[in-house]
Amino acid sequence: MVMLQTVNLYSGYGKLKVLFDINFRAKEREITVIVGPNGAGKTTLLNSICGLATIHSGKVIFEGREITGMPTHKVAKMGVAYLPQLGNVFSDLTVEENLRIAGYLLEEKELKDRIDEVLDLFPKLRAFLKRKAGTLSGGERRMLAIAMALIRKPKILLLDEMTTDLAPILVKRVLEKVVELRDRLGLTIVLVEQHAKRALEIGDWAYLLVSGTMRFEGRPDELLEHPQFAKLYLGIVK
Repeated sequence: MVMLQTVNLYSGYGKLKVLFDINFRAKEREITVIVGPNGAGKTTLLNSICGLATIHSGKVIFEGREITGMPTHKVAKMGVAYLPQLGNVFSDLTVEENLRIAGYLLEEKELKDRIDEVLDLFPKLRAFLKRKAGTLSGGERRMLAIAMALIRKPKILLLDEMTTDLAPILVKRVLEKVVELRDRLGLTIVLVEQHAKRALEIGDWAYLLVSGTMRFEGRPDELLEHPQFAKLYLGIVK
């Protein structure tokens, strides 16, 4: 079943159009990967879904309900968690304080239960509860950001460039955790990634976005094996 989709979407910022006629779908309990060169409009697509971009025409639909242009806080309340590339943790606060802020609307008992649940998923964070988030490694901060999003028990996670500037071994660990979230929690995940090959290897469905238009939709292995797209747009040479 399709959880999230855009229909003939044209969007951007103010009068500037960045995306043109975008038809996109993310199915339940799947990892949908969006790849493409820098400046292709990948982040703009996520911003359009979450009410952070200007919609010129077209629709955004979540669980059968149109949410086009809906304010960001209302989109989040419906169960959409968006983790932007930057600014997704509070560096001057401890890990525990970050988790508490993520669930500030919850009653104390429920918040404690939720924190315990996410720490079971990210056991390494238990040892860092009293450490400031700014002292964590890049990979640990990414894990904290995802844990914060999970406090709210979202229906879908939108992850924007979560592996940027990470060492290869940390990229692998972060993407393995994304797979675990799908398999263990049944989460629907939309993954925007510059590490195209690794992201496509874990995805269930893939899109290639170039210059604001969709150039490919299909199985990730088909995109990886495409003789032109893989080399020209993803830097993958067979």
